[in-house]
Amino acid sequence: MRALQRLIQGKVLLLTICAAGIGGTFQFGYNLSIINAPTLHIQDFTNETWWARTGQPLPDHLVLLVWSLIVSLYPLGGLFGALLAGPLAIKLGRKKSLLVNNVFVVAAAILFGFSRRAGSFEMIMLGRLLVGVSAGVSMNVQPMYLGESAPKELRGAVAMTSAIFTALGVVMGQVVGLRELLGGPQAWPLLLASCLVPGLLQLASLPLLPESPRYLLIDCGDTEACLAALQRLRGPADVAGELAELEQERAACRDRRARRPWELFRERALRRQVASLVVLGSAMELCGNDTVYAYASGVFREAGIPEEKVQYAIIGTGSCELLTAFVSCVVIERLGRRVLLMGGYCLMTCWGSVFTVALYLQSSIPWMPYLAMSCIFAFILSFGIGPAGVTGILATELFDQTARPAAYMVSGALMWTMLFLEGLSHFIYVPFLGVCVCGAIYTGFFLPETKGKTFLEISEELHRLNFPRKSPGPTWRDPEVILSTEL
Repeated sequence: MRALQRLIQGKVLLLTICAAGIGGTFQFGYNLSIINAPTLHIQDFTNETWWARTGQPLPDHLVLLVWSLIVSLYPLGGLFGALLAGPLAIKLGRKKSLLVNNVFVVAAAILFGFSRRAGSFEMIMLGRLLVGVSAGVSMNVQPMYLGESAPKELRGAVAMTSAIFTALGVVMGQVVGLRELLGGPQAWPLLLASCLVPGLLQLASLPLLPESPRYLLIDCGDTEACLAALQRLRGPADVAGELAELEQERAACRDRRARRPWELFRERALRRQVASLVVLGSAMELCGNDTVYAYASGVFREAGIPEEKVQYAIIGTGSCELLTAFVSCVVIERLGRRVLLMGGYCLMTCWGSVFTVALYLQSSIPWMPYLAMSCIFAFILSFGIGPAGVTGILATELFDQTARPAAYMVSGALMWTMLFLEGLSHFIYVPFLGVCVCGAIYTGFFLPETKGKTFLEISEELHRLNFPRKSPGPTWRDPEVILSTEL
């Protein structure tokens, strides 16, 4: 709670979080969820368009193929965006990258808005690819920007806001997609084009806010701009100590160029960091949370919820994740990262096991559908406790300034690739449960706690873990020794 109070006191930092989030991870969650409402309408439009062009209807299997392409082009664009995020963050900076990224959103909104009038479902496909690119860039640059702009005692809470905006985007997409709003058969082009609104909000607000102080000092070498950014972000607080810490980190990174993604896998000094990124990033994507959302509609119908009310129950699932994202933001600096990750994965293992049994027995035991429905909410709540937000902090805290953009490229490429994976059958959660167990075990035994530590202290601890048989690494307080060490 104290961290939350400090966050509110730092008004500029709070505004920076909102401006970065509304056009960042909010867009990811929003575009992920709004595509569900107009599914049948877009399929009808595809068939009508083909009929107008050829005079013949498009076979059902080809209609489904076009729809599958529309859906799958979003994660494909996200993969391209993740690979683009690193170079953009290095060359343009964190803030400018987020601003330039809105070019993709504007182009996509124009394509969506005029697709029906132009009679082109190809415009929808291209628009989905472009909003995917935008989401891939923002999902990597936003947590990097916020993590580098926050003080160490608030870094976890600030970085967790990325998960809050993702969940908020999902809920808003579900609400806007209601039949009473933009989910009707005539309004779906406006529904898809509504992604322009958060993009314009970011373009109007983010230019007024400071760039990442770490980027200004370490990457650009501009001490005055760094000091000005720190003073704006911290308000009346004394920034002399934090500036001295940044100067130490600058000395540690001197004469070192930005790493490339493949170099992270070759360097032994980054072995623990890369392993944590890959294992826990894969665990978050393969834990089965997305499949829970896919099962939700069918389970709610089995439980007796009327068809016209299912859409409101779906909004409840997104609201659960939003609620736990807020709770995690408040408690992360008190409990630490490891506790939230292990607790979340352990609870997901428990509820996923019950859910698997309930799905298998729902046709033979009358009350099983109600148990399955309860498990959906419990599983999503458990996911939001830790894995949903804490995983995104890892690339910020476990890597230094020269390796951080490359680390986000690796984690982003991994995340978007995993989104291609889908599962079916009642026993889909058996492999997912194994992923949850592995995520909890790895966190408990291999991931160091980063709560309340400076980036340099984290690097020292990781050095000891990566080279356990060697003498401890030199302290970061002597620049002459720093220049002689492997780090």
